[in-house]
Amino acid sequence: MTSSPLLDIRGLYKHFGGVAATDGVDLQVAAGEIHALIGPNGAGKTTLVAQVAGQLASDSGAVTFDGADITHLPTHKRAQRGLVRSFQITRLFHSLSVRDNMAVAAQALAGRTFSSWDRVDADTALFDRAHAMLARLGLAAKQHARIQELSHGEQRALEVGMALAGNPKLVLLDEPLAGMGPHESEAMTALIDSLRGEFSVLLIEHDVDAVFRLADTVSVLVNGRIIASGKPQDVRRDPAVAMAYLGSAQEKL
Repeated sequence: MTSSPLLDIRGLYKHFGGVAATDGVDLQVAAGEIHALIGPNGAGKTTLVAQVAGQLASDSGAVTFDGADITHLPTHKRAQRGLVRSFQITRLFHSLSVRDNMAVAAQALAGRTFSSWDRVDADTALFDRAHAMLARLGLAAKQHARIQELSHGEQRALEVGMALAGNPKLVLLDEPLAGMGPHESEAMTALIDSLRGEFSVLLIEHDVDAVFRLADTVSVLVNGRIIASGKPQDVRRDPAVAMAYLGSAQEKL
């Protein structure tokens, strides 16, 4: 008998006018796995992750997380339950240091309000957690730097670390390799790989090579529908998946 999935999406729909961005999506993510969601541009991936995270209300369907129905919960309530998201476009506090960005994220995910910021610099445990995460990201030496002093890859790594700061049960990573060169992509791939078994991950990513290196399970979204889901080697051989990736992308599968 298999255990219940950590994230269970059933019949999720979202229409924009006459266009179905998500069209009856069913998707399950097991605890402890890296589950990758891939698909062509315009497939509905960003819409789906926004529905799961609570930034976008669904027209119909249900989202169950850790055994509880969260379909109508706002984003911050989902985060408090342990479901957090990093964004496709980096969102950092440019007026704060690297360390303070991490501390603010840990503070927020712990359920504390920003009105208590005047006391957060005295919270030793909070900054210990922030420093430990920065060390894991390879950013400990830059903890007092401003965001502008970080490379693009370092900023993306910091944002992933901020999503992990509250020790979530599931983190949604929305194209973490976007805009990276080969060296930065390799570093981010290694970081995501290090999360395996410690964090559950739903990874939305265009880099098919990285996906098939990282994922325990791959699901393919095309025109708002999941057309295949399973082990990477099985999905790679699926004819419907090959049809969805024409040209150079097809050659990668």
